[in-house]
Amino acid sequence: MTNTLSRGAHTASPLLPVLAGRWSPRGFCPTALVDEATLTTVLEAARWAPSASNMQPTRFIVARRGSDSFAKIHETLMGFNKAGANAASVLIVNVATLPIDVTRENPWARYDLGQAVAHLTIQAQHEGLHTHQLGGFDGTALGVLGDVSLLSPELLERESAPRTRKPLVELLLVNDWSTTGQQLVNDQQQEPAPTQ
Repeated sequence: MTNTLSRGAHTASPLLPVLAGRWSPRGFCPTALVDEATLTTVLEAARWAPSASNMQPTRFIVARRGSDSFAKIHETLMGFNKAGANAASVLIVNVATLPIDVTRENPWARYDLGQAVAHLTIQAQHEGLHTHQLGGFDGTALGVLGDVSLLSPELLERESAPRTRKPLVELLLVNDWSTTGQQLVNDQQQEPAPTQ
């Protein structure tokens, strides 16, 4: 079984430890709290993410466990997301403000939101917290790792599955790299799979 407390990625090239160590747990500690200073720091990282023309379309709904807002957000989740997010310390709804004015929409708003959430995620990891992006709507569960033995069998199976990504070469639609760059990509494809 994969160690669910240390799920660092086996990368083809060296990454910053905070990036390689980032993963999305499904089990959070149901009693842990995120202090206000740390939560503010995580949100500040999102605030300073790049933004096209500095329009800053990113908005957040921040709900702490035990609040009415948390309950309302949790109620909208479905399936595995609902089961895993109930123990998170904080649920964050990620919102992109699309209108520039009454006649125009910001074509980069969703991209900017994605960058802001990525910055939030990495800052949280740096602070010793974990995040799990939630489908069905744009949301993030934020909290402290919990005891994996409390997970349902279905969530435990997902939690302990090996971490995988498509090879870099599959992500490149056009690749006009030098021979050396192409060899690095080819070498990546031949890496052994991580062991469990």
